[in-house]
Amino acid sequence: MHVPVAIVGAGPSGSLLAWILRLRGIESIVLEARSREYVEQRIRAGVLEQGTVDMLIKAGIGDRLKKEHMYHRGVCIGYRNRHYMLDFEELIGRGVTVYGQQEITRDLLGALAKENHNVIYEAPVVAIEDIDSDRPAVRYEHNGRTHELTADIVAGCDGFHGASRKAMPADVLKAYETVYPFGWLGVLAEAPPSKEVALFSHHENGFALLSMRSPTISRLYLQCAPDEDLSEWSDGRIWDELETRLGAPGWTLERGPILQKEVTPLRSFFSEPMQHGRLFLAGDAAHVVPPTGAKGLNSAVADVSVLSAALIDHFTKGDEALLRRYSDIALERNWQVQRFSWSNTAMYHVYPDRSPFDARMHEAQLRYLIGDRSPQIVYAENHTGLPISHWPEI
Repeated sequence: MHVPVAIVGAGPSGSLLAWILRLRGIESIVLEARSREYVEQRIRAGVLEQGTVDMLIKAGIGDRLKKEHMYHRGVCIGYRNRHYMLDFEELIGRGVTVYGQQEITRDLLGALAKENHNVIYEAPVVAIEDIDSDRPAVRYEHNGRTHELTADIVAGCDGFHGASRKAMPADVLKAYETVYPFGWLGVLAEAPPSKEVALFSHHENGFALLSMRSPTISRLYLQCAPDEDLSEWSDGRIWDELETRLGAPGWTLERGPILQKEVTPLRSFFSEPMQHGRLFLAGDAAHVVPPTGAKGLNSAVADVSVLSAALIDHFTKGDEALLRRYSDIALERNWQVQRFSWSNTAMYHVYPDRSPFDARMHEAQLRYLIGDRSPQIVYAENHTGLPISHWPEI
C-alpha cells in the first residue's frame, strides 16, 4: 500500500492533521496503537487558546465546542491563602476556553469516521524506515500480522513514547529534558466549580490547582511526590489538603464524589529538529510541557497548523519552501511555550532541594506578578496563547 501521507497516532494532532488534509483532497492513513474507545476516553487538558478554538471552528469541527464550552476571562492566583484575580479580558482583551481534550478527539474521530476515512486502530507502529528516501516505509502490527506501507510523507503524532521520534537518526536528533522532583495527584470530582476561573495556588505544603471540565465536574490537582502512593490518599484527605492549599477567607471549596484519581510525574522535554528527510514530528512526539501552563494540546495544534499548511503547499502547488522550514518555525514557538511552562512550574511549586535563596526569588516573582500590571500583561499574553504563524488554506 502507498499513500501520500502516513500519520502515526490518532490523538488530537494526528486526527486534526488527517481532517485538514482531507478537506483539501489529500489522502492519508492514520495508524493508532490503541482502540478508538481508549483514545476518546483519555482525560487530558481542557484549556484552549483562542488560536486553537479558531482552528477547530475553521476546520468545521467546532459546532459542539461552541455549544458546550466554558469561557474564562482570566485566572485566579492563590498566595498565602488569599486569592488574586488576573483579568485577561481587561488586560489584553481575550481569555481562554475550557473544553476537554477528549471531547476534541471525539469530535475529530467522529468526523473522520463519518467520512469513512482510513483510521486503523490497534495497529502499533514497530518501525519507520528509509526516511531519507522519497518513499519512507512504515511497518505496523494489526490482527496478529505485520503489515507495511509506504508514503510520500510520514507525520509522527504518536506522543512521547511513540515510534516516530525513535526513527530519527541518533546523530541528528538532540533532546533537552528536565524531570521535576514532584508530580501531580489529579482528581476528577462530581462537584460544581468553586471558582468562575481556574485557581493556581502556591502554598508551603505544595502547589494546588482548581480547574473544571463542566458546570458539574471539577478537575483538581495537588503537588505530590512523583511516586506517591495513592492508597494513602483517601477522598477525605484529598479534600482536606485541597482546602488547606486553596483556601481563603470567606471562600468555600465545593466537595463531591471523586470519580478518578491518578499521579502524573512532571517533565519538560523537547527535541530538535522536528523533521528529517520525509519524517515530520508534531505534538508530544517532539515536545512535552508540564501541565502548569496548559500548553500541551495547544502546542500540538500550532504544530499541525504549520505542518498542514506546508503539506497543502507541497501537494497542491509543488512548493516545498514551507515544508523545509517546518522545524524552525515550530521550534521557535515551542521554545517560548517551554519557557512559560517551566517558569510557571518554578514559581508555583515547592522544590524539596531548593535553596532558601532560590525559594525567596521564586516567591518574589509571584509577588511581582500579583502586584504589578506590567508582568500581568506578559503573563496574560502567554497564558492565552502566542500567535500561530501559519494557517492552512481550508
